[in-house]
Amino acid sequence: MKGAGISADLRFSRFQRAALKSEARNPKSEIRIISFWMGFFIVMPPGFCSTAVERESMNLTSTTAKELSPSERLALVSLLADEDPAIYQTVREKLLSYGPPAADWLRPHVTSNDPALRRRARQIILHFDRQAADDHFLGFCLRHGEEFDLEEGAWLFAQTQYPRINVEAYRALLDEYANELRARLISTAEPSDILTIVNQYLFNDLGFAGNDEDYYAPENSYLNCVLDRRTGNPINLCLLYLLLARRLRLPVAGIGLPGHFICRYQSSAGELYLDPFHRGKFLSKADCVQYLTNANCSLRDDYLTPVSPRRLLLRICSNLHQIYQRLEQAVEATRLQRYLVALAR
Repeated sequence: MKGAGISADLRFSRFQRAALKSEARNPKSEIRIISFWMGFFIVMPPGFCSTAVERESMNLTSTTAKELSPSERLALVSLLADEDPAIYQTVREKLLSYGPPAADWLRPHVTSNDPALRRRARQIILHFDRQAADDHFLGFCLRHGEEFDLEEGAWLFAQTQYPRINVEAYRALLDEYANELRARLISTAEPSDILTIVNQYLFNDLGFAGNDEDYYAPENSYLNCVLDRRTGNPINLCLLYLLLARRLRLPVAGIGLPGHFICRYQSSAGELYLDPFHRGKFLSKADCVQYLTNANCSLRDDYLTPVSPRRLLLRICSNLHQIYQRLEQAVEATRLQRYLVALAR
């Protein structure tokens, strides 16, 4: 068989696949599955059995994504649905080695009638989408200083885990919330009256609440999930409050207490602290000082100083990094570690 004669019909026939698997059960056999144009060799040396086979990594050649013909790409993609896990894993690694262009080859197959091909194509496309979102977020962190567009940063961060979310739709939803609140607010109202109206709408009418039942769920740290599920952790419910306050031009800032996160409304008319995780409960400065005392923390002024957008995003990432470590999700913890390094600069 010559390389020039290989077409899109590179899939193993039932007879060939059965023969390969039959031989694989024989520990004395040596099987080589050779793809002439794809440039990889899967070698099973003597002594290996079918239940403990580890295929060697593909021997990548100088072939690039651009050099593959449409028929060669189709043949490679067709092998993605192979029922043999080792063949699938090898083909997956080969596709990943071609980088983002491989995602374009896979997109027509996300609606395939073959469930395995459909699922695996989507998984690989998602891998590349997350990779691109990861690069975008890291670039954003490295380009900006302490002050940046907090909402943009929050959405870029959410896309590192959920790259396909419709950010504009979520922005429109926040606009809708703000418009409803704007119609309810009275410009001359006292701070406590203004915040009572906001709390009534957010926590009673819309049903947002702190997630006490599953406090350490990763979803509590992504703004899109908070909006979808209407629950989250303290810092992300504060983030929601801050984004609405910004739309309404209310003087609300985030306050990073040790182990908790709250908001502060401060203007010439007065100062008031509130806790979005506990349905916007009002707090005085004395309450905050008492919290610090109970937590055996020193009474430092910076504990009650507004947190910059960079520090807020850093704290979200730090919390989530600890959560992934707690859940023993090493890959995700490593991803968050990269964000912490970028934001700590």
